[in-house]
Amino acid sequence: MSTREEQHFKQTDAQARFDFKKEQRAAFAAERGLTEETVRVISEDKDEPEWMLQRRLRALKQFHAMPMPTGWTNQPDLSEVDVNAIIPYIRPDVDVRGGVRDWNDLPEDIRDTFDKLGIPEAERNALSGVGAQYESEIVYQNMREEWESLGVVFMDMDKAVREHSDLVEEYFMTKCVPPSDNKFAALHGAIWSGGSFVYVPEGVTLDMPIQAYFRMNSAGMGQFEHTLIVAEKGSEVHYIEGCSAPKYSVFNLHSGCVEVFVKEDAHVQYSTVQNWSKNTYNLNTKRAIVDRGGRMEWVSGSMGSKVTMLYPATILNGRGASDNHITIAFASRGQDIDTGAKVYHNAPETNSTIVSKSIAREGGRTNYRGLVRIADGAVDSSCTVECDALMFDNDSLSDTMPHIEILEDRVDVAHEATVGKIGDEDVFYLQSRGLGDDEAKQLIVSGFIEPITRELPIEYAVELNRLVELEMEGSLG
Repeated sequence: MSTREEQHFKQTDAQARFDFKKEQRAAFAAERGLTEETVRVISEDKDEPEWMLQRRLRALKQFHAMPMPTGWTNQPDLSEVDVNAIIPYIRPDVDVRGGVRDWNDLPEDIRDTFDKLGIPEAERNALSGVGAQYESEIVYQNMREEWESLGVVFMDMDKAVREHSDLVEEYFMTKCVPPSDNKFAALHGAIWSGGSFVYVPEGVTLDMPIQAYFRMNSAGMGQFEHTLIVAEKGSEVHYIEGCSAPKYSVFNLHSGCVEVFVKEDAHVQYSTVQNWSKNTYNLNTKRAIVDRGGRMEWVSGSMGSKVTMLYPATILNGRGASDNHITIAFASRGQDIDTGAKVYHNAPETNSTIVSKSIAREGGRTNYRGLVRIADGAVDSSCTVECDALMFDNDSLSDTMPHIEILEDRVDVAHEATVGKIGDEDVFYLQSRGLGDDEAKQLIVSGFIEPITRELPIEYAVELNRLVELEMEGSLG
């Protein structure tokens, strides 16, 4: 595809950028379902050490022993989720395991997929490094030499298990997200594949983000990438994640896991823009542990999926540690986007802020489901929660379900929630300035989500606004 053709494709057919699909070409695909034999086959195909196989098998036992989440107030319907109906592992037809470093070495059909999604352009313009996952494995991985020379590690998780075994064995689903946390964490621990390993040495600051992009192309598959970020003392990194999948008539399952370790005085920002198709169940587990003086930031945009249940959690374990959650959720017809945040204040002088923005139209449902816990002894800690919902019609639903536990007197906690509809007066005012009805509403929504977009690099802020516009037009899925 020429540069001119690529620009024309991006500008004139934004829907096609996300909804196109390729014929499946796999070097290896596991059988449907989840058995011990499936887990052993996946581990053997990846040439994993024995300790990882044993962790997978323990997680498999936990998965089978744990019930599906039930009994939550207004819980999204998960009755269609049948793990035995999905293909848990597909290795794409790429010669180099762990991903090539030269974009031109990718097979043409895979390269074309990511070209249409704008990944090479983003790498050239705004990134320190990029990884691209297709189906179950990373197919492209690259890091600028200036950061590699400083000891920064950015590689796919499969390769990290082999080349940084001691480090991965210490952190992988041990202290942050154990498989016993929930049924889908256990599922992930058994059949995870791909994802990113990021290690930033003490005192190193990456002044440009690194990015991973995850693409499901096949019908009826599951994607289970694992992201592990370790930021040593005084370091700083911004990790951006993008996700997408075309629409099929059968359901797909995305159950990734993110573990972040923010050491003393380190700073990590984790940003994600997820645009799954409306047949995808998006059920992730994400968590960070923050030491003394460390700072964690979550910036999330979630849309497109049939059901999303996503509640990034931060454990503030060190004095003066801080956390900032900013989330946008967009639900249209047939969508249930259940998102929120969890923050555990376990040390004095810890601070957290949660900002949740949701948009619902055509009978869609959004929900903020959050937890704030301030432990006994976490004196002089503070937390602010702000939940704002924007409704397009009377058929849509928006709920706010905060849960706050305060076990210490000397703290400052505030919660605020608002729900409103797009006002006719606001639309009329913008129309009087020459805008059409749709343009006026899109401008109002862009202003509503501005607290999220201003936290993203300009390329990704523009992309998020474009996705919101497509959702408002009802043109995706």
